[in-house]
Amino acid sequence: MKIYLIGIGGIGVSALAQYYLSRGHKVSGSDLVASEITDFLLNKGIAINIGQTQSNISNDIDLVVYSPAVTKDNPEYIKAKELGIKLKTYPEALGELTKEYFTIAISGSHGKSTTTAMIALILIKAGLDPTVIVGTKLKEFGGSNFREGKGKYLVIEACEYDSSFLHYAPKVIVVTNIDKEHLDYFKTFTNVKKAFKDFMNKLPKDGFLVFKKDNKYPAKDVKMIKNVLKVPGKHNILNALYTLQVSRNLEITDEVALKALSEFKGTWRRFEIKESVVGNKKITVISDYAHHPNEILATFQAVREKYPDKKIWCVFQPHQHQRTFYLFNDFVKVFKKAKIDNIVITDIYDVAGREVKEINREVSSKILVEKIKKKSVRYMSLQDSETYVKENIQSGDVLVVMGAGDVYMLVEKF
Repeated sequence: MKIYLIGIGGIGVSALAQYYLSRGHKVSGSDLVASEITDFLLNKGIAINIGQTQSNISNDIDLVVYSPAVTKDNPEYIKAKELGIKLKTYPEALGELTKEYFTIAISGSHGKSTTTAMIALILIKAGLDPTVIVGTKLKEFGGSNFREGKGKYLVIEACEYDSSFLHYAPKVIVVTNIDKEHLDYFKTFTNVKKAFKDFMNKLPKDGFLVFKKDNKYPAKDVKMIKNVLKVPGKHNILNALYTLQVSRNLEITDEVALKALSEFKGTWRRFEIKESVVGNKKITVISDYAHHPNEILATFQAVREKYPDKKIWCVFQPHQHQRTFYLFNDFVKVFKKAKIDNIVITDIYDVAGREVKEINREVSSKILVEKIKKKSVRYMSLQDSETYVKENIQSGDVLVVMGAGDVYMLVEKF
């Protein structure tokens, strides 16, 4: 088959592209801008168009898969429809795959990627050879977000945005937590909870669910995880506990599971630690994906726990105007009480296809900083923040580069 993916640079769509490639299909796709991910796909032999035009879609294409972020006025989508090419959203296409495997779907407002990675690595260690589609890049997968397996298991990260996970047919569901997230789509927390409940109800009678509202686990299990886990933070201990529950249900021994967890190096942009030299100053740089207030709080707690006596800096890029608008007061509270020495908040990262002009005018990083009213929190452009930090950071200091947008490129500047 000849398959074309619109929005191929997305973390989910790019993994699906690699799956199709591994199955011998001819794969190509497009995105609005080049990125680390599109470069990675190019090196794998996938043809990539940067920019989206009708001329990219030819009538010999058998299937077009498009990201949920792609709108109906997208020129490639319009052309595919005109030509009568079969169209599927990313969740629909992934949903078809979940029916072909024993699928383990990891969902939740936070911690999905890390928990998916942990479960995948345990299955690999147990010799079950899973196929894996995860929303981050793993060192163990050669810097990829996809692993081709020959076994019966498919391990996937199941996102709730746009109720995507309702397309999936898992035998095992993990729900790490349920929070006020993606309110641009769900509008209310009640709707968020309903979507998760609907997802859990998709389990077949012989399936099983891992979900604990109170997150209370046996002290013996908590101690075992703390003894082996190398990635910091209480949230990661919880992620590992969910994972342990899955492995036991699959009759994988604790010995195998704990060995896999002890070797887990963490994931791309989830508390990813790098040592750096700025001028003649040696600093530690942490790249982190946190973009929801509760994720930011968890990261701040983890960095302070790991570096109790260090001076800590943070450059944070808010992700999407609508998220910033709906969770504005929560952002204010988190930054007000953050035990971080210097915080720079840069301009909000616009998410294509998910912004509303009226909201864009009502909220900004400047307004957020004004509301926080804290001397250690200041607004700057991304470029100015780089200059400011480089001029003022000292040897031994720790810099956290935080957000889900293109702020990660700042890490390379250090």
